[in-house]
Amino acid sequence: QVQLVESGGGLVRPGGSLTLSCAARGPIRRINTFGWYRQAPGKERELVGTMSSQADTNYEDSVKGRFTVSRDWAKNTVTLQMDSLKPEDTAVYYCYLKSFYTELRTYWGQGTQVTVSS
Repeated sequence: QVQLVESGGGLVRPGGSLTLSCAARGPIRRINTFGWYRQAPGKERELVGTMSSQADTNYEDSVKGRFTVSRDWAKNTVTLQMDSLKPEDTAVYYCYLKSFYTELRTYWGQGTQVTVSS
């Protein structure tokens, strides 16, 4: 069973920066997609940014130019660098992994709170 261990998150002022990291632990032969989703109170979970095995990235429109997903495939880790944060970025951020061992499966982290407030 794969576990996703998240770190980072917290309280930051508008315009500030924050970095989230996620490490995948467990049996993985190939990573298909690795990245981040978020869920704000009263809203559905939405894509933030992901990276494919070919290093193609996909971002939600509102974070383009402000957030960057990077990965270290050798260490099975993914990082979300968040700059120019806005109050509307406040949400619980979830690490997301789609990987293959004996079959393709999807995994979620436990979530980490990001609050942008003055």
